[in-house]
Amino acid sequence: MSEHYEIIGGARGEPRAAGCVGVRVRVRLTGCPSRRWSQALGGRLATELAGHAAVGHLQININEIVQGDQIVLEGVESSEAPALAQPLQRAVDGANEAARGEPDRERNVTQREADAIASQISVHEP
Repeated sequence: MSEHYEIIGGARGEPRAAGCVGVRVRVRLTGCPSRRWSQALGGRLATELAGHAAVGHLQININEIVQGDQIVLEGVESSEAPALAQPLQRAVDGANEAARGEPDRERNVTQREADAIASQISVHEP
């Protein structure tokens, strides 16, 4: 199944623990991507930023770059922030393109069957 996500809203910064360089930046997406899409994004962003001297402390962890509906960048410094917008947008576009080109995977059950199984789990709010 093809996936397509867009960046929505502005980036939000968060302080990091004492001794860490830069801030954590969160960028919202239009939905919660799959692990495959997230890994494609991380790989594309790493490629986009290869050779950029301005991103010395930025940490790209391909397994954690997408958390829920947010792209999370660790170690963003003030001097490098302006240089991240275009590479980040190109990486999102590239991940969308990669997801569009992947064939649909065969599933072991239908969505209806999966929902029926999940509906049997009763979780009570505290």
